Formats: sequence, C-alpha cells, structure tokens
Amino acid sequence: MGSVPNRLASATSPYLLQHAQNPVDWWEWGEEAFAEARKRDVPILLSVGYAACHWCHVMAHESFEDPVTASHMNAQFVNVKVDREERPDVDAVYMQATTAMTGHGGWPMTVVLNPDGEPFFAGTYFPDQPRHGQPAFRQILAALAEAWRDRRAEVGEVAANIRDHLRQQAAPAGAADLDERLLEGVVETLGREFDQTAAGFGTAPKFPPSMVLEFLLRHQARTGSAMAGQMVDATCEAMARGGIYDQLAGGFARYSVDRDWVVPHFEKMLYDNAQLLGLYTRWWRQTGDPLGARVARETADFMLTELRTDQGGFASALDADSEGVEGKFYAWTPEQLVEALGAEDGAWAASVFEVTDAGTFEHGASTMQLLTDPDDTERWLSVRRRLLDARSTRVRPARDDKVVAAWNGLAVASLAEAGLLLEEPRYVEAASAAARLLVDLHLRDGRLLRVSRDGAAGGHAGVLEDYGCVAHGFLMLLSATGDPVWLERAASLLDTALTRFVADDGGFFDTADDAEALVARPRDPSDNASPSGQSALVHALLTYAAVTGSGRHRDAAEAALRNVHTLAERVPRFAGWSLAAAEAVLAGPLEVAVVGAEADPVRGDLERVARMSGSPGTVVLVGSPETSAGSAVPLLAERGLVDGTAAAYVCRGTVCDRPVTTVDDLRALL
Repeated sequence: MGSVPNRLASATSPYLLQHAQNPVDWWEWGEEAFAEARKRDVPILLSVGYAACHWCHVMAHESFEDPVTASHMNAQFVNVKVDREERPDVDAVYMQATTAMTGHGGWPMTVVLNPDGEPFFAGTYFPDQPRHGQPAFRQILAALAEAWRDRRAEVGEVAANIRDHLRQQAAPAGAADLDERLLEGVVETLGREFDQTAAGFGTAPKFPPSMVLEFLLRHQARTGSAMAGQMVDATCEAMARGGIYDQLAGGFARYSVDRDWVVPHFEKMLYDNAQLLGLYTRWWRQTGDPLGARVARETADFMLTELRTDQGGFASALDADSEGVEGKFYAWTPEQLVEALGAEDGAWAASVFEVTDAGTFEHGASTMQLLTDPDDTERWLSVRRRLLDARSTRVRPARDDKVVAAWNGLAVASLAEAGLLLEEPRYVEAASAAARLLVDLHLRDGRLLRVSRDGAAGGHAGVLEDYGCVAHGFLMLLSATGDPVWLERAASLLDTALTRFVADDGGFFDTADDAEALVARPRDPSDNASPSGQSALVHALLTYAAVTGSGRHRDAAEAALRNVHTLAERVPRFAGWSLAAAEAVLAGPLEVAVVGAEADPVRGDLERVARMSGSPGTVVLVGSPETSAGSAVPLLAERGLVDGTAAAYVCRGTVCDRPVTTVDDLRALL
C-alpha cells in the first residue's frame, strides 16, 4: 500500500478515504479529471463502489493496493474513483452502460471512458490473476491501452453507439392508470413467483422485498386478499427468524445468499432497516402478531444504537467484514457459546439459535436463527444479554458514517410512525433530530445536498430520491408532532421537484434540470434496494395532497403512476413502491383529523383508533381546538369540538363524513 496519500485524502466519502493510501493516482469525479485526460490524451478509468461492498474491498486489495498494477493504471489512464452512494447520478448512467454492454451490473463497477465521458468498455470485478474464465485486471488494462493507442477509430465508434443508446429517452412506459384490474393481476404474478417453501420471491440470493410486501400488505387491507396476506405473513416471519436478522441486537443484513434466509451477506444498510422498520410496524398493526412489534422495536433500537451519528443523523451502513473476514463479528460455534454462557446455557443457546457442530456458515461457525420463540422467555433474555456482552468484545465491523439525505428521510418516516404506533416517544424524538439535521446541514437555499459527514455537508446536489424521501419524512413528522413547519418544508421540496425534475410525459428525471450535465440525464422509475426517486416522490405528493387538498400534487402523483403502468405489469417486483402508492390512490387515501384538548382522554382514544387504521396511505393529524381554528395545516383548519367533546373528522378524496365523537363510530367509518 502506498505510504503517500493521494488526492482522495481530502474526500468526505468514507469509501473514497478507504483508497486514499493506494498507489493509484486517483482523482475525484469532476472537470479537473477530464481536463487532465484531454491534456494527456488518455482515457479515464472510472471505478465505482461503496464502503460496505465486499468485492470492492477484494479488488482494492488485489489491484489498487498493488504498486505494479497501480503503475500501469497511472501511466495509461486518468483514474477516477466514485462513491455510488454519494453520486447516484454518475452511478446510474454508467451502470446503464455496463448493463447494456455486458448484460449484467453490480459493484465494483469498472468503466473506461473517453475524455468526453463516453464509455467504450465496462465490467464489474476483475481478478488480479486469470480466474473463473475472467482475464486478469492487468490484461484488461493492457488491451484497453492498446486499443486507445492503435484503434482509436474503432473505440470512437463504440463510444458513439453507447452514447446514443444512453441518450435515447425511453418512451413513456405506459399511459394507463394502475387500476383494480392491474393490481389484481400483479398479486397473481407475485403469487407465481413466490417461494411457497421458504417465502420471499425467487430462489437465491434473496433480498428483503420491503416495497413489494408493503404493496401486498396494503392490498390485503383494502381488498381482504388472502393470497396477498399469506405472502406477507410468511415472508415477514421467515426473514425475522432467519440468519438475515441479527437475533441478538436487531437489524437486518443486506440479503441472504441462500434460498432459506440462513446465511446473509452481513453488511447492514440504513435504507434496508429504515424500510423494514416501517414494514414490520405496519404488519404488526394489521395482524397483531407480536413478532412484528418485537422486530420493529429491535430494528429501531439497532438504528438508534448502531447507526445514529453524533449530529443526530443516521450513518449509511455497517460493513460485512471485521478483521478481514466476512461475518466474523456475528457467527458463533457451540464452543464459543459455552465459553460465554457455561455448559448448560451454552448447549441450550445452541439449540435455540440453530448453532450446530457442523456449522451453517463457514469454518464450522453458524449464523443465528430463531425458528421458534423459546418457552422460557426470562432465560432467553438473559442468554441474549450475555451473548451481546460477549460479542461486544469482538472487533466491530467498520461504519460508513456519511449521512445520505434520502435514506435519512426513510428513517425519519419510519421512526416517526413506529414511535406513534408502538408508543415509543424516543423514536419520534430521534426522527425529529434527524430531520433537523437535514434542514440545518443539507438544505441550502431551498435545495437539498446529498450527503454530509461529521457535521459538514458535501458539495453534491441532491437527486430526486432525496427530495421524495425527505419530503415524505417531513410529512410523517408533521403527523407525529403536529408542527406545521414540517408541512412548509415539505411543500418547498415538492415545489422544487415539480419544477426542476419533471419530464414532459408526467414522469420525472433523477437529476434536476440545472444539475451537472452527464453523458445522459439519468431516469429510472424502477425500485431497487430503495425506492426510485419517482416512486418516493409519488408517496410524498399523495400525502401532501391529502393534508392540503392540493389538486396539483394529486394530479402529478397520478400522472407519474400512469407512467409506470407497463413496468408494474411486466416486472412488479421492481415497482413495489409505485404499486403501494396506487393502493393509496384507490383507497382515497383516508384523511383523518382528530381535534380535542390535549389532556382529553377521548381525543387520545380517537387518535389511537385512527392511527391503527390499515387503510392504505391514511393520513392522521391531531390538534387542539385552539390550534385548529387558524391552523396553517388545511386538514386541521377550522375543525372544532362537537357538542363540547373531542371529535374525529374523516374524509376520503373530496368527500367527508360527519364528525364522530366515539371510537365505535370512528371504527365504523374507517
């Protein structure tokens, strides 16, 4: 490894800082790097990854830390390192190119560009030696340098073809509503893809299908679909009891490498856990299953304990590795259990947590599962506490502590809702603190910045998912706190999105109209590990419309949903969040204002009933007669007591029912 820091030593990204000691003469993405490539007449080697990416670490160790490989890179290329989480726009454009050129994508991503930013070669991980049918990375470098030097016309032709492909704006993916017929068809499609044996969808690897499960949960609530409910129940239980869930400290790993949720890829991402916190909270609300409440609480506690930063935001991820070994922090052998607990409790724990002599993971170790709840709850809690104490002495995985606006928006929304439903005020307080950080650090002149770290904002502009997720988080905080400032802040973000990101066909671009110009303007309405920018924005638009009655925001949401009709019909697993929004459209969504004196127990009873409604997209706001009289929040405005007692006002779309004053009457309306 090089002893002299390179240019990345001044970066804010933890991923870039991981490469600051490489002998590679790395540049950050920017005009300076392209100018250098033009001056030297060499191509740009673009390497994209993220801090918790296991194979990024492998390629870095094999190639970027190797002085000989680095010398080839430095002599023949301008080398640019990008954190995909910091620059999702750059990642999206070149991932599209990689997929088009190779048929698959992933990270680390390796793309070679001409000095105009046009790609002519793309791939993912390359080994240091020829292996598994892949050439060595140095062989790739030599071949590309030769092509640039001796076959420039051929290189130019490839680059032009890829550039034209990237710039072709996809035609509108559909111009029809996501109606009842389509949603019923989607449930049938998902039913065919559902794993009836192990739950989830497909075979392996298996990712938590958070957004698809939210759609199915909402569909069941609205229609009573037994098929939808069965898929949600089975998958939520399988994930919560499998090795993908940390049975000691809570929180979910990125995905399961096997079909049965036993062995995870151990990195823990904020975006996964924020979404799953919300999902398990609402699953518990709908089913009453205590497993849902327990997992929601443990996941929220994991986020507050492991991911919260000193500034009150939430860090991006925990690494999969410690001491250079994936999963070492989390896996156990029977001998280690006995060492921590003694012979009797160690044997009991091995049975409870499926820790076997042969091992379910690697090197005779096992992941922890909890296939059934132990009968002796007191013993289980004692054993778990002692195992956590023992695990705390191990070397911890590294933390990627950059704060990403979009993912913090997801965390704000889920913590606010979980705090209300689980009656845990500290979750609402944590959501408020994270939201204040976003306002203080990420919001500049009405525009969002993508990332911050250690209390300092980075310079990268927010993308559409930042605006959608943060606006929705602010609106959920409005519901939790009643503070109208969160409505004002959400309104400002949505105005920017509707002005700067909208496309002519009713959909949305992922970057603003005044953002840095890339070889193509990225636009992808499909959900991946987290909601697409467009689907995140649709949820915020619908919630804002429900709170304010704004037809403009409702129209924009419905136009964007029409834009994904074909996507939802053909590959619904990549449109789960849009489908969940469509369920809210068909359900109204319900708008509930509860008005009463803060100390009035009737108000509290009405609020609890309203918040326990599983009707898709329900918006609940609570206020006192004094604040509602001239409230800046339209849903609360001019709502008063009824015959001197607390009342609930229920509307659906543009139609309102008479106000009610008893929980029985409110349940009937909901």
